[in-house]
Amino acid sequence: MIEDPKITESVMVRLDPRMKIVSVFLFSVFVAVSYRLSALFFALAISIAVIATSRVPVKEIFKRLVPVNIIVLLLWLFLPFTVKGDPIFSAGHFYITGEGIFYATRITIKSNTMILMLIALISSTPVLTIGHAMHDMFIPKKLVHLLFFTFRYIHIIYDEYLRIEKAMKIRCFVPKTSLHTYKTYAYMVGMLLVKSSDRAQRVYNAMLCRGFNGNFYCLNTFSLTKKDVFSFCIMCCTIFFMGVLEWKKTGL
Repeated sequence: MIEDPKITESVMVRLDPRMKIVSVFLFSVFVAVSYRLSALFFALAISIAVIATSRVPVKEIFKRLVPVNIIVLLLWLFLPFTVKGDPIFSAGHFYITGEGIFYATRITIKSNTMILMLIALISSTPVLTIGHAMHDMFIPKKLVHLLFFTFRYIHIIYDEYLRIEKAMKIRCFVPKTSLHTYKTYAYMVGMLLVKSSDRAQRVYNAMLCRGFNGNFYCLNTFSLTKKDVFSFCIMCCTIFFMGVLEWKKTGL
């Protein structure tokens, strides 16, 4: 969850996390299977409205959208030239198809729409609360535990990576396109795996010493309110309208 006073005062923070998870899941599934641009643009407008309601700083939004759009940009470099269809522009043996541009546009809208909704969910709900809400929704314990431990130890593994990288630089390692560089990075990845496995065993033994029985207990209880039901009904109506736009026979 992003620490910002504006976010803590937003409407999204006060909603039940279970309803938010279900709403984002249903919305993302429908966006993923949508084809028409009219439905996708409507979904994008909804996600922008939701992220605006969450009051997430614009800087944070763009910071999280950049990695996704870098991958999308790579798709734009290939899809217009590789997808079969009617060429709209040609230069020698290369030609751009309208179907390729349409395909890349759909992927761009879908990815940004789903990421915006995910940002709205994570920014308004702590990760640990999401985990407890998933457990309360009878999602398998192993998946919930995997979320908890990933969130807890991903930063520690990253710090370990930085220490190994710093040790390599102290020893005058300079990455190049060479076999020595490839071997060095392979050794680094192997060392990270060994250290991660060793730390996991130590953590597991420490948890057993503290009486861990496979359950994580939450001190807070979740309860649905009229506001939660109303917001979920609005999302269902939104998805229904997206379905109308998707399955109508006219337009894009």
